[in-house]
Amino acid sequence: MKALLLNDKGQWKNMKVEEIEKPSPASDEIVVQVKAASLNPVDYKTGENGFPGWSYPHILGLDVAGIVDEVGSEVTTIKKGDRVVYLSDMAAKGGFAEYAVSKAHTVSKLHDSVSFEDAAALPVAAYTAYQALFFKLHAQKGKTILIHAGAGGVGGFAIQLAKYAGLTVITTASQKKHSYVKDLGADYAIDYKTEDFVERTKEITNGLGVDYVLDTVGRENATKSLETLAFNGQIAFIAGQPEMNESISPARPISFHHVFLGTVYQSGNKNEEKTLKQIGDHLVELLAEEKIYSTVEKVITLEEVPAGLQELESRSFTGKMVAKI
Repeated sequence: MKALLLNDKGQWKNMKVEEIEKPSPASDEIVVQVKAASLNPVDYKTGENGFPGWSYPHILGLDVAGIVDEVGSEVTTIKKGDRVVYLSDMAAKGGFAEYAVSKAHTVSKLHDSVSFEDAAALPVAAYTAYQALFFKLHAQKGKTILIHAGAGGVGGFAIQLAKYAGLTVITTASQKKHSYVKDLGADYAIDYKTEDFVERTKEITNGLGVDYVLDTVGRENATKSLETLAFNGQIAFIAGQPEMNESISPARPISFHHVFLGTVYQSGNKNEEKTLKQIGDHLVELLAEEKIYSTVEKVITLEEVPAGLQELESRSFTGKMVAKI
């Protein structure tokens, strides 16, 4: 089969499409003929630094959508020919290839109305946003949330899901992307380049602060975001944990939630792995019902993935980029 091969860590910009042996499923696995695979920042980050347990050449790509080609001997819930989407195991070979392997109990079946490209945009970004909002923050209707980087992959889905849940949404984005994030459902957009998001958030909330923060930027931004939280506020962070500082006191208790789905397969907890299917099933339903949309802004070829990842690294890209295999 053809696959985009990473020959060693640090060489992701030089990946080439080459021939490699087609994988076979273990008893609880399926082989998927990949139709689309989404690009994410985690691809170039792990491509640069590697990941424990990888052997080379490795195949990147955590977001996979396609058609089931083969099933393991113990698989009863999935059959050959099913259209599916799943989040790949970070330690295993991924979806930038003609065929890929997944645990059967983690995949979600696709409605016929949902394209492979739209489905492939979901796992890393939308699953993460879903876990943050509903499994960590337990977001409630009528509350207020500050979502950082609303024009990004996770942020874009988080805005849509927060509005679906009945929240008031404040987001940060550059001025030129304000119309984009408001089209997604944001009630307020703050230009992080020219405005102080703490001061602006307090203005919007009449000094009370927000009930929730979802930070996708980094440790410094997450730390500053603590100042925007209301009494009993909660922060979910993805790119770096906030510092325990003077923002935390008995007078203003705060809850912290670390969000990271990528290593769920390394947890050894099959029930946690099954939540991937639970999240995926609901998101596919919402996509089919047009209650959310995929935010796919660009479709590329497998050969164009290294250039696409460099575009993501530049932080100039809005929405999701998907490779059609």
